[in-house]
Amino acid sequence: MKNFVFVWILLGLSFYGYGQEKEDLAVFNYWNYYKDPSNTLRNHIYSEAFSQIDSRLNRINQLTTKDDWLVRQSEVREKLNKIVGEFPQKTPLNAVVTGKIKRTGYTIEKLYFESRPGFFVTSALFIPSKGIGKKPAILYCCGHSSDGFRNPTYQTSILNLVKKGFIVLAFDPIGQGERVQYLDGSIGSDPCHEHSYPGTQSFISGLSPANYFIWDGIRAIDYLISRKEVDPKNIGITGRSGGGTQCAYIAAMDSRIVASAPECYITTFDKLLRSIGPQDAEQNLMHSLAEGIDMADLLQVRAPLPTLMVTTTRDIFSIQGARDAFSESQKAYTALENPKNMLMVEDDAPHASTKKNREVTYAFFQKFLNNPGDPDEENVEPLSKQELLVTPTGQVYTSLKGEDLFSLNHTLTSTVLQNAQAKRENYPDFLNSVKENVISMTGYRKPSSSDNDIFSGRFWRDDYAVEKYLVKGPGDYYIPVLSLIPEEGINKSILLLDDEGKTAAVNGGLAEQLVRKGYHVVVPDLNGIGELSGDTFKDQDDAVIQGVSMNVWYAGILTHKYPLAVRMEEIDLVVGFMERSVTIPKNITGIACGILTTDLLHSTAVSRMFEKIALIRPLISHQSIVTERNYRTKFALSVVAGSIGQYDLPDLMASIIPAKVLMINPVNALDQPVDAQTFEDVYRHATDEYTRADTPGNFAVSFDESDISSKIHQWVD
Repeated sequence: MKNFVFVWILLGLSFYGYGQEKEDLAVFNYWNYYKDPSNTLRNHIYSEAFSQIDSRLNRINQLTTKDDWLVRQSEVREKLNKIVGEFPQKTPLNAVVTGKIKRTGYTIEKLYFESRPGFFVTSALFIPSKGIGKKPAILYCCGHSSDGFRNPTYQTSILNLVKKGFIVLAFDPIGQGERVQYLDGSIGSDPCHEHSYPGTQSFISGLSPANYFIWDGIRAIDYLISRKEVDPKNIGITGRSGGGTQCAYIAAMDSRIVASAPECYITTFDKLLRSIGPQDAEQNLMHSLAEGIDMADLLQVRAPLPTLMVTTTRDIFSIQGARDAFSESQKAYTALENPKNMLMVEDDAPHASTKKNREVTYAFFQKFLNNPGDPDEENVEPLSKQELLVTPTGQVYTSLKGEDLFSLNHTLTSTVLQNAQAKRENYPDFLNSVKENVISMTGYRKPSSSDNDIFSGRFWRDDYAVEKYLVKGPGDYYIPVLSLIPEEGINKSILLLDDEGKTAAVNGGLAEQLVRKGYHVVVPDLNGIGELSGDTFKDQDDAVIQGVSMNVWYAGILTHKYPLAVRMEEIDLVVGFMERSVTIPKNITGIACGILTTDLLHSTAVSRMFEKIALIRPLISHQSIVTERNYRTKFALSVVAGSIGQYDLPDLMASIIPAKVLMINPVNALDQPVDAQTFEDVYRHATDEYTRADTPGNFAVSFDESDISSKIHQWVD
């Protein structure tokens, strides 16, 4: 990992007239050695990923014989089932043909089917006129086109395959074409957001959103083989970009697919993370890197079934990664005695479909689906979007209503919460497992404390001093910290975590208010906050929703090392710094604002470092995120996948008894204050536990956000 730089400029300090402060800052240029502070969170999680990738490669390099690879395939299948999640029982497809289009040489049936009850998949079946008997069929998976399969580029491939005698079924992915879920425009019109916004909720409920995408494809295969025209022994699949993702997933998990040709997707996670980073929700399987799964495994698990990697040299998905994945996969196919069934074509082009690549794909399917012919591409006239609409309104949710990802996940969540509630029947025993669950689910590891604190300057304001420190983080970076010391002596010490950053807290904010009441206040910028925010990669992320990059959180999904765990470790280290200071009283109160309240509460539950904590505008529960359709994405950055099935924030509160807790103005996932009755309903178990422990006064809540510093002053004293 690269090292990082911290530029220690407190915005607004020049207004206080400290000329010496400006002069002192000039001597700290050597901190330029630590580069890129805005990306420390991303890079720290990536370092975890690279270690996991290396471990997998070491395992792969030990595979030499056919038996070795057969064992590996069995392991991969088991892990894929685990990280994708359990599929539902197959239910009637209830396919409905809504229209037919006749063209020279082929017919199109516009139709929809139900991959799950009430979950409608709009599709088109392209049937060639020539030939007799059953025909080979290909499932076409679309990339991230807002038009779905109606995109002219996709139609070029589809219609050419049809003209060469293949039946083709094309279907709209979730959130695209006629399956747009957020028609009110609340999250924009980007298909990536249609996947990631509800996909994040799916992760929190414990299921990789890819499960829904893959199941649509598996049920599409069910529909294909139900047709009398289709030869069920000759099924292929292809798709570009996001369609390449679906193609690779579905082919890896459905053995009925004979030949697979993913286009412009397969690379390695090593090269992906070093270039464009994790993509939208369905392209990340829960804890896949931690489980030792990379993209090449999606190919190798199919060996020796025919697979063609379709690539371009200037793709957004690294061509070097594609070559690496191909080379590795060839070893599996060679060991399984069919090296000629693993193929790759590349063309000098960007992230696009090219004529050369399409013709190689046609030839691949002609050979391996027993349909010989001329692979040369024909000029075809794509149909208009309007012609290919399946539903009367052009949208499932205005024509047919039915389920969407949010409603399906809401049903899943209900089951998850019922199971979790059953565990709470013996609440004291349940609380005994909370700490262990937090550690295992977040990826938290207690960091080794360092005494290499770097003092980097002091200046005075009217009645207190500000000292600046660098505190070694859990990775190859430093945490910027301000220590505010009152002139008249120290009353008590406070660790303040402000989600607006230490500069806002000091310049007229809560930190300044508290130091003037006699407290010694330490304010760090944890990862993703203040000086450690900015994330210069956000411009290339495809899941930046409400200004929040969910792609960074997806890196945590891949590695099982969440941003929450990183900040918990940072809190440990900052508290260690405070405890090493001879000027700071050892009884430290923890205070957090906004999204960092969740981090402080987790840290307290694990490390028990605070006798008192105050949470200002805390999220009321993780459950709120998955039950609010229009939740605020900022809250998801302090949550982990599957958490609501094991614990929630009220459980953390109960687990830290007898610590004293003050909550000020709790909010739901819409970032709206909750009323007293809602709070009472959500925190019933926690409040009962404080009463049972004969410490009911240790848990207080205020629904009034006025004069926060005075409330805290009364609470701390």
